Order: sequence, then C-alpha cells, then structure tokens
Amino acid sequence: MQYRSRLAGFRIELLAGLTVSLALVPEAVAFAFVAGVGPLVGLYAAFIIGLVTSLTGGRPGMISGATGALAVVMVTLVRVHGIDYLFITVILMGLIQIAIGVLKLGNLIRMVSYPVMFGFVNGLAIVIFLAQLESFKIEGVDGIKTWLPMGGMGIMLALVAVTMAVIFLLPRLTKRFPAPLAGILVVSALVIFIGIPTTTVGDISSISGGLPVFGVPNVPFNLETVRIILPYALILAGIGLIESLLTLTLIDGMTETKGQKNRECVAQGAANVVTGFFGGMGGCAMIGQSMINIKSGARSRVSGVVASLFLLVFILFASRLIERIPIAALVGVMFVVVVGTISWTSLRIIGKVPRADALVMVFVAGVTVATDLAIAVIAGVIVSALVFAWKTARYIYVEPGVLTRPDQRTYTLHGQLYFASVSTFNELFNPRLDPAEVVINFQNARVWDHSGMEAIVDLARRYERAGTQLHLLHLSDDCQEMLRKADIILEKDPLARPSSSHRVTVSGLGGSGEGH
Repeated sequence: MQYRSRLAGFRIELLAGLTVSLALVPEAVAFAFVAGVGPLVGLYAAFIIGLVTSLTGGRPGMISGATGALAVVMVTLVRVHGIDYLFITVILMGLIQIAIGVLKLGNLIRMVSYPVMFGFVNGLAIVIFLAQLESFKIEGVDGIKTWLPMGGMGIMLALVAVTMAVIFLLPRLTKRFPAPLAGILVVSALVIFIGIPTTTVGDISSISGGLPVFGVPNVPFNLETVRIILPYALILAGIGLIESLLTLTLIDGMTETKGQKNRECVAQGAANVVTGFFGGMGGCAMIGQSMINIKSGARSRVSGVVASLFLLVFILFASRLIERIPIAALVGVMFVVVVGTISWTSLRIIGKVPRADALVMVFVAGVTVATDLAIAVIAGVIVSALVFAWKTARYIYVEPGVLTRPDQRTYTLHGQLYFASVSTFNELFNPRLDPAEVVINFQNARVWDHSGMEAIVDLARRYERAGTQLHLLHLSDDCQEMLRKADIILEKDPLARPSSSHRVTVSGLGGSGEGH
C-alpha cells in the first residue's frame, strides 16, 4: 500500500514537471528576447537555475528560471556593453545573493505586510495577464505589432477557451492527471490533426541546441568592469530575491508548510553563479510556473528537477515536437494561473479593512503593473511603515497628573516614543503650569530611537529652565546615559533633593521603558 502511494506521488511529480517544462519554453524564449539575447541563453538559464534551486533550495515545489522582471534590467547592459558583461554581472549577482543568505538576511521578508502581499499577488496577476496579450498580436512589415485579424483572433480565443475548459473540468472527472498538461495535449492534438492555422512555439523561435558549455566571460578583470557591473548586479540580486522570497511565502500559505528563506537565498545565488559560467541570463523564482506546479499536485523537489531535465531534452532531442505546440494552449494555461493567482479574498474584504490598508493594496498592485515587482514591494513596505508610524504616533498620552501633595504632581506616560510621536510627546507637558516638583513615570511607555531620547533630554531642560524639580522613573540605561552626557542628571535616587544647578533626577527601577 505504501509502495503504491509513493508510486502515485512520483507519477504526480513527474507529470507536473512535464507540464511546467512545456510552459517554461515560450516564457524563457520571450524573456531572452526582452533582454536582447538569443533564445538559448534564456533556455539554458531556465534549465540550470531550475535544476540547481530544485536540488538545493529552501522551498520544494517552487520553480525558478529566466524571468521578465530581471530581463527588463538586463537589456540596457547587453545593448551598451555586450553579452559577456551580462554573464559576469549574473555571476556577481549570484555572489551577492549567497552573501545575503549566509548573513541570514532572508528573514527581512517578514517586513512585508499582508496588504503589500495582497497588492503584490493581484498586481502580479494583472502583469501575467497583460503579458499574454502579446500572443494576440502580429508584427507587421514595419515592425509595429497590431491585433490579429478577425479570423486569427477567433481561432486563438477558441483554442484558449478549450484549454481553460479542459483545465477547469478535468479535476471533476479525475485528479490523477495534471489538468494543465491535459489542456496542452488536447489543444495540441486538435491543431496538429485537424490542421488549424495558429501560431506555434516554433513560429517564435527554434529551441534546438546543444549542451551548455562552461566558459569564463570575456571581459577585462579590472575596477572599470566592477564599476560597470556592480550597480546592475545589486539591482538584479535585489529583484531576484524579493520575487523569490515572495513566491516562497505565497506557496507556504497555499501548502500550509514552511520554506527556508535563507537557504533559498543561497540556492538562488549558487544557481546564478553557475548559469553565468554556462552562458545563461540569470533568473529567480517564477510565480506563474510555480503555481502551475503546485496546482498540479507537486510538493517535492522531484517536479522541479524533472521540469529542468525535460527542458534539456527538448533542447537536445525534441525541439521539433515542442515547436508544434500552439501558443494558444500555453496562453490558456497562464490565464488559469491568473485566475488562481488573484487574491479573491482581498477583493471581498477591501471595503471592510482599514482604509489605509486598502489603499496600500491598490497602491502596490498599481506600482507592480506600472514598474516591476521589486519596486512595488519596496514602495509598499515603505508606505506601510509610514502608515504604521502615523497611526502609532497618535497613541501616546499621559494619565492626568495626580497631586500627591500640594507641591508635587505625578504623570504616567503611555505609548511609543519615537521620531513620529515626539511632537505629540512635547505637547503633553507644560512646565510653566506644573507645581514645583514633577514625577514622570515611563513604566508603560517604550523609547525606541534616538529621537525619543532627545525628546526626553529636551523636556528635562525645559523643566530645569522653569525651576521645577523633575523625577524621571523607569528610564532605560540608554536614556539615562544620554541625560548624563547632557549634564542634567544629579543622581539616580528619585527621592533625593537636587542641587541648585541640577533639578533632574532619574531612576531606572527595572528599566521597563527600554526600547533597545
């Protein structure tokens, strides 16, 4: 029984890998053209990166290869400096990613909030959808692309619809065969045996080639080369890791498992180093193909390895067969991916969540469509952080001062004291209206940054100028040290009477106000 279960699981992984490999071909070729390199440069990258990350990565089931987000950055480098500069840049990009993984900086992805994540996946769904529309266009003699004529457009739409229908309906009959692969096979059979005139993979470019060959990029190894490639390598490394880690997080949620972020960073870097030496354009995780893989039932490393090996087989032996697959079938598969990628939950709750979170979702989705995924996520994190700072800055207050005796008032501070709440903090106290002695208790407050500590120093000076005896209780050691350096602390005993030149005393008393 256990043997049958393992055999069934392997069959699922095998078929899922085959499905993904078919979807990888046109994507790799298209992204190679975007980057301004030959189709085999994209295919080699898809094979090598997919194989290395599947074997060593931190997220089984995730598919990596050449991507459009990286291709749009590479095109200028290739056009200005040539393809060898691209290869050395990809190698440096990989080394940077390895360093990030070794330094365990991959966990910074936790800074991405749910509104940013929802905006990212929705924007990505739009980007994937818009990318497929290029398949509905034809290039004229003047080099300008226009929509297909009525007849060709009708055939294209019909084949896409058949592919999607097979993918949606087959799981109702059986789940033993990956629906996306079934859709590709059915539509390919219709086109081949009936002779339906439509665009195929071979119409885009030939994918025939040999094994990738090792070679050191032919560039001068000097500081000028470093000056040229370093900015590109940093940008590519950042984009690649952001896209990969967000895809990893998305798959974690779908499969209710947990990937290893830092291990994935190292694997992505190692894959890019290898592909740079073997004539590949570099890459990262591919969310569309990863969704196809997961939705086909794959959960282990087998499917990714199989997809990469199938891709190599296509290049070496089966190029003529794969080139007969209609583009409409692959477009239909990607349209299904779009439907599955959209976070429908976020669309249903967008009117129920706080307005700021809803705006962040829309903002990130819009930036994703207008620019690229990395810029959108970074911008979303910054906006989310500013929104959080704005919200928390309003929740700092003091309990009404209590007169413990006629000449003494006690305040208890609540909230977070940092750069955004400093102005509110300053408005909470008026030394000229307070009695001769004031106690401020920081036990229920947190001081998080230098701005907060400076605000306490400034408040202490205000009370000192007013001639008021001030006791500050439960301050952190950092705050006490800053007050000591400012020469406004007499001693730590809150009950001691200050001298005439120092009217501020401080007590740690447990230091619960510490924010560092």
